[in-house]
Amino acid sequence: MAVRSKPTPRRPDLPLLKLLKKRIAADGPVPVAAFMDLSLNHPDHGYYQSRDPFGADGDFTTAPEISQVFGELIGLWLATAWQSAGRPAPFQLVELGPGRGQLMIDLLRATTKVPGFLDAANIHLVETSQRLQAVQKIALDSAPITWHERLDTVPSGPLLLIANEVFDALPTHQLVRNERGWAERLVTLKDHGELAFSLGEAPPVLLEAVQELHASSPGSVTEVSPAREALARAIAERIGRYGGMAAIIDYGAWVDHATGDTLQAVKGHEPVDPLTAPGTVDLTTQVDFRRIGFAASQGGADVFGPVPQGTFLRTLGVEVRTAALLNQANREQGKRLREGLFRLTDASAMGEAFKVLALRSPTESPPPGFAAPSLRSVRR
Repeated sequence: MAVRSKPTPRRPDLPLLKLLKKRIAADGPVPVAAFMDLSLNHPDHGYYQSRDPFGADGDFTTAPEISQVFGELIGLWLATAWQSAGRPAPFQLVELGPGRGQLMIDLLRATTKVPGFLDAANIHLVETSQRLQAVQKIALDSAPITWHERLDTVPSGPLLLIANEVFDALPTHQLVRNERGWAERLVTLKDHGELAFSLGEAPPVLLEAVQELHASSPGSVTEVSPAREALARAIAERIGRYGGMAAIIDYGAWVDHATGDTLQAVKGHEPVDPLTAPGTVDLTTQVDFRRIGFAASQGGADVFGPVPQGTFLRTLGVEVRTAALLNQANREQGKRLREGLFRLTDASAMGEAFKVLALRSPTESPPPGFAAPSLRSVRR
């Protein structure tokens, strides 16, 4: 008698996947932007709420954890801008999305050598994840820091702000060109219950945002992130009103055409399907620096760059600082420093893919390392 094998039991849905399926079944497909927001930020099951994604044991590694030199140079860059603005006191020193707190650790250590800088600084970390806030509070337990979940609760005043790998994780809409115009890419359910992409009618606000791309050929994909533009505008409004400077560092480009499909998911430092396990993988899209640059100029800041991260760091002296550390390093430390320098600056690593966009008050001198603005504030 033939023996039948038992069917493989179906693995229960992950909590967020179950919630998504229930929502789609009840209300219909959701935009990619909503899918990203739920996957990353759901208060109970979102990616950033449920895990520490950073470092070798996580899903990705950011620049501050690659080399201490990154945070040190950012700190001295901000301190130089503070000096050139007349040393305002007090001022708001803000980091968005501070990860494990490593950038701020290195920044504070480097700027202890700048007379008056830390005495004048009110330090604020903007972090939506309660889990990561707890990690940051342990790492920075000796520093007088205030935590916020939103930028708008940071007090007013002169602003020095850093946002490293923050904008790429903000919700992004995707539009696909067809014979009738632009349609919005949605996440829906297949007949057998799996998530899949589909197309639906694009709302007027998104169609207005891409009207200059009318010549795009059928099949073209472009991305629009009102959340990114709103954040860039909010930062610029503070800088334009109170003075200061900001650096937005992320992977992307200045794009004047359809961006293409840049949605990606990463788990364990490897690319994965973004639809298979929402809430357990990192989701990002490349930053369109042109759109956030124009939003910042409308908000009241002059816009500088973007420039490649490698170029920016070399201008600030990354090679000189690394060489100084190498003189005091043992073999293992030296190996990490050399590898870090390569990863941060080489064109085959992060040096070209990542860019730096600087925002500066129109009444103050250009940011260190930059000359003329690429866009001027429309509120001069």
